[in-house]
Amino acid sequence: MRESPGDLVFKIVVTVSVVILALLCILPFINLLAVSVSKADAVIMGQVKLLPIGFNVLSYKTILDNGLLVQSLWFTIFLTILFVAVTVAMTILCAYPLSRQDLRGRRPITLYIIFTMYFSGGMIPSFLLVNALGLIDTVWALILPGAISTFNMILMRTYFASLPKALEESARIDGANDFQVLLSIILPLSMPMIATIMLFYAVSRWNGLTDAVLYINSPNMYPLQLRLRQLIALNQVTDLMNDVPDVSRMIVSESMKSACLIFSVVPILLVYPWLQRHFVKGVMIGSVKG
Repeated sequence: MRESPGDLVFKIVVTVSVVILALLCILPFINLLAVSVSKADAVIMGQVKLLPIGFNVLSYKTILDNGLLVQSLWFTIFLTILFVAVTVAMTILCAYPLSRQDLRGRRPITLYIIFTMYFSGGMIPSFLLVNALGLIDTVWALILPGAISTFNMILMRTYFASLPKALEESARIDGANDFQVLLSIILPLSMPMIATIMLFYAVSRWNGLTDAVLYINSPNMYPLQLRLRQLIALNQVTDLMNDVPDVSRMIVSESMKSACLIFSVVPILLVYPWLQRHFVKGVMIGSVKG
């Protein structure tokens, strides 16, 4: 069918809006990358916009030579992997029973869980609870308080409920129990949704800062975001540069800040393309029951 003028205008407006939003997200990142690899003189004079002036990778050399940042990077990778494993398991174990129509008390349990998405005890009660459990300054303080997200659980429950019931019924006829149905039938069919939830949890943990500030005291357990907060927000970039005296005069603090931000963003960006196909499919299917 031929498009009407109104439909054509609508598509043009949507396309232009999406392009503008994409540029608003991408251009600051490009500027950071350009500043991080530009010459010190150009950065000081504010000449660097979207393209680097000169080429200087000493900021990245300084980061790699600094053991604290590299240590925080590896600890954050370990923390993110452990967090994703725990949270995905908890989400599946909560969402699967709630997706079964024959579960007794299904509706009040669901309402009780949804209530926590809108109301929480707050920062101080959460800290007192974590402290009372003896989790302060342990890796579990960064995992257990956020072991399940209500929003992600609802997406997973909706996805499970949309799967054909005939598959489960045929498995039960063959003598499969609930765990066998979940492991052999449900989970293999739910990989797009699981990949989506994994990405949500991984990004939230990778960017997590508040819980690390509250619960972590040992410097050797600082996640990458907390380490960056020390370097950038607390103006400790100069100390980082002084650790490598040979290059301290050839880079400036703005270049170091930009390089630190790029250093923290690139690992999670490398993960996204591998999950993008599953991410789009999982969000579309998990958001609507059909």
